[in-house]
Amino acid sequence: MAKVSVIGAGHVGESVGFQIAERNLAQVVLVDIVEGMPQGKALDIAQAGTLFDYDVPVEGSNDLASVRGSDVVVVTSGIARKPGMDRMDLLEINAGIVKEVSGAIRQHAPDAIVIVVTNPLDVMAYVGLKATGFPRKRVLGMAGVLDAARFRRFLAWELGVSVRDVSAMVLGGHGDQMVPLPRFSTVNGVPIPELLPREKIDALVQRTRTGGAEIVKLLKTGSAYYAPAASVTVLVEAILRDTGHLVPCAAYLEGEYGYRGFHLGVPVRLGRGGVRDIVELKLAADEKKALDLSAASVQQGVAEVQAFL
Repeated sequence: MAKVSVIGAGHVGESVGFQIAERNLAQVVLVDIVEGMPQGKALDIAQAGTLFDYDVPVEGSNDLASVRGSDVVVVTSGIARKPGMDRMDLLEINAGIVKEVSGAIRQHAPDAIVIVVTNPLDVMAYVGLKATGFPRKRVLGMAGVLDAARFRRFLAWELGVSVRDVSAMVLGGHGDQMVPLPRFSTVNGVPIPELLPREKIDALVQRTRTGGAEIVKLLKTGSAYYAPAASVTVLVEAILRDTGHLVPCAAYLEGEYGYRGFHLGVPVRLGRGGVRDIVELKLAADEKKALDLSAASVQQGVAEVQAFL
């Protein structure tokens, strides 16, 4: 049986563990520094299996060595930005956390695929790549799949159609400068620009860019976790089942789209070995310009994080 370890058993991590177990995808290990917390959540998820008919083992641990032998390791550990904390403070703290857990992954699960969720996501995926020393195809960031899911949902609501009929594509860094692509988004094959006026599309693009912030504003004391966890689960399933599923996620680029040396949200095909290949879309001039701005922001973060590696 495949094994998936989730480092960080907060809301996102526990939801990832539950969704993977519910689908009978793999044995699940929740790892967290808080004593008793991952063990309690694992016991709760295991008990839910008697009602949802899943039998995969679910356990909790405070020891990073528990990732031993994992096929996939999901990294959600880190802190959210707090009042009075500037960007560099967050970068330093989370880079240190991701660096530490990546070292443990390198030691105990040297053949694993690593999915990074910790923010700032694209930069933390880069930290994970450098700290593990793994091939680039085995360290990716969950981002575009979540952003595209939000875009799909908003489009479906606006058009009054089932979300199952909507496909969407979002490139770039996971933040306000992400690049939703209406031209590559469709309803049963019909491009969105054929269905909505430009002003409506622009409003939905902007809502997608601030989709996470909208939830934070409503919750006041937290951030999204159901949709991020579902996005991770989609990636895990594509990897474990070797489906070749094409999704946007943060992949390390070595010349694709004209960029090199950092992670950026692009369409990839996923399989058992991680990223099978990166799909290069033929972008219009305005789309490429927007992607350049997003890439520049990620590059700045990568340059800043070097001091902490």
